[in-house]
Amino acid sequence: MASLSSLSITFDCHDVARQALFWAELLGTELDEGADEFVASIGGVHNSDSLTPGMLFIKVDDRAAGKNPLHIDLDDPNYPADVERAVALGAEKLASFDEYGIEWTTLKDPEGNLFDIGRRTVA
Repeated sequence: MASLSSLSITFDCHDVARQALFWAELLGTELDEGADEFVASIGGVHNSDSLTPGMLFIKVDDRAAGKNPLHIDLDDPNYPADVERAVALGAEKLASFDEYGIEWTTLKDPEGNLFDIGRRTVA
């Protein structure tokens, strides 16, 4: 039986550098070595010892029709301050919610991918 050696969240991108730098800045990390205009990563995507997923950014000219959208939730003790930081980095704020013991804001990254930043309000 085969085992997985690494895990990544992959973004199909028109502008790899812009996407990779946006997410690196937002998450307070740096690009992995070897980034270029066609592929970049953060979080040690190719590190088989990592127990957490990295993010991989791949250059595509056209996104495939019907491909599943990507959705990331960031649990953030600095909410809502980091929402404004994300907007300053190029995100678009769509809406804020407070339901189910969680408050969060839905945003779009620079290429229109939705993500949420929020925090639990009940233990």
